[in-house]
Amino acid sequence: MDAFDYELPADRIAQYPTQRREQSRLLIVDRQTGSWRDAEFPDLVEALAPGDVLVVNDTRVFPARLFARRSSGAVVELLLARPLDDGDPERASGQVWEALARPAKKARPGERLTLLSHDGTPAPDAVVEITGTREESGARELELDLPGPPWEWILAHGHVPLPPYIDRDDESSDRERYQTVYAARRGAIAAPTAGLHFTPELLARLEERGIERATLTLHVGPGTFRPVTAERAEDHTMDSEWVAVPQATADAVARARQRGNRVVAVGTTTVRALESATHQGWTDLYIRPGHEFRSVDALVTNFHLPRSTLLLLVAAFAGTELILDAYRHAVESGYRFYSYGDAMLIV
Repeated sequence: MDAFDYELPADRIAQYPTQRREQSRLLIVDRQTGSWRDAEFPDLVEALAPGDVLVVNDTRVFPARLFARRSSGAVVELLLARPLDDGDPERASGQVWEALARPAKKARPGERLTLLSHDGTPAPDAVVEITGTREESGARELELDLPGPPWEWILAHGHVPLPPYIDRDDESSDRERYQTVYAARRGAIAAPTAGLHFTPELLARLEERGIERATLTLHVGPGTFRPVTAERAEDHTMDSEWVAVPQATADAVARARQRGNRVVAVGTTTVRALESATHQGWTDLYIRPGHEFRSVDALVTNFHLPRSTLLLLVAAFAGTELILDAYRHAVESGYRFYSYGDAMLIV
């Protein structure tokens, strides 16, 4: 995994989004020539061609981070990773969950903790019971006992699950900015961040240019932030995530390829969904160098953490040496990294 490491100064990690979504920079990387050029995100319109199909992930981030208080007064953070009564969060009751607890030792099976309202005060009659532990991951199984429908309570009192490298508490503005403008299907605990740069106006310009847009859903889970700790990339195991690819999107992709146009994936999650051999269900597809891409011709993506599965996917798509050279250029040129950072277009 040392081949997928790079140096990044801490001040390059974006802690807040740009003032306007489309204000981000765009590094355009050409796989054929091994070259790149600096641009602005709205330049994406001219970089794509009429007839290309832009595929986006319409998952919607929900406020998955809850806080609860033990009888001792200690506070435990709970990240709702996935519902246990249905794979698709839109159909799940929202009552039973697999969750990550921090500190984990403060969330023991059999305990009942009082949930805290969004303002940090104890919520009357809002309780979470830790019902079990997942042996393979250490995650907790839990059941919510709430005064009213579980999803209503979660949406009202949960916190935006900002990634750990954003070193601040979530703010009210994150509810809008840590969400794509086309988010539709509730279920992600992390945003498909390549899509954060799009505005309705930019999408309209793409449509006017003759670029078709298609949607799919992949609900981003905690595995997105799980580093590869194995010495060899092939020894890592991917977490499963829920994916749904409508037939209309599969047809749009097939038509584009038949007529010689490009399929442009917005984000690594969209790549995983398109490359998975399923229209709906769980995918644990692990894309790393050596993968033969069947569906994707170009990729819009943010800059990713060293030694991460997301960086491995991008390296598989464009070549490890080219990507790391481009990353070094981005570091030297002051690009902003990670979820609220700048973007890259690989053609």
